[in-house]
Amino acid sequence: MNWLHSAVVIFHLLIAAAIVALVLLQRGKGADAGAGFGAGASGTVFGARGSASFLSRTTATLAALFIVTSLTLAYLGGRAPDAPKSVIDRVNLQDKAPELPATTPATPPANPASNQVVEPAVEKPAEPAPQPAPSEPPKQ
Repeated sequence: MNWLHSAVVIFHLLIAAAIVALVLLQRGKGADAGAGFGAGASGTVFGARGSASFLSRTTATLAALFIVTSLTLAYLGGRAPDAPKSVIDRVNLQDKAPELPATTPATPPANPASNQVVEPAVEKPAEPAPQPAPSEPPKQ
């Protein structure tokens, strides 16, 4: 996981926690009926209608940011990984070394008993057996 993916996940979780907190702070629809009969809603910090509109706007903004971070995480998660993520993947890649072609040495080492170089025995391909010439049919 790269640093951008980690940062977006942390930001996503913070937004989710903020949305939960704001939803719990808001009043339900049933509380509006009690406020109409003078339930003391005008004595709050935001006024009678100010808290509802502020919390609603903030919740909507956080919901939009939550959707954006969700789409960003989906995009980042769908990309192909650049390198192996675990030690086991790295070991498996090292085990697959490229195979080198088999070669025979050009000249074997010299025989220490004599000053001559021993030539390797090279098998020559078998020559095809001579075929008898086709005989012509007798003329009549």
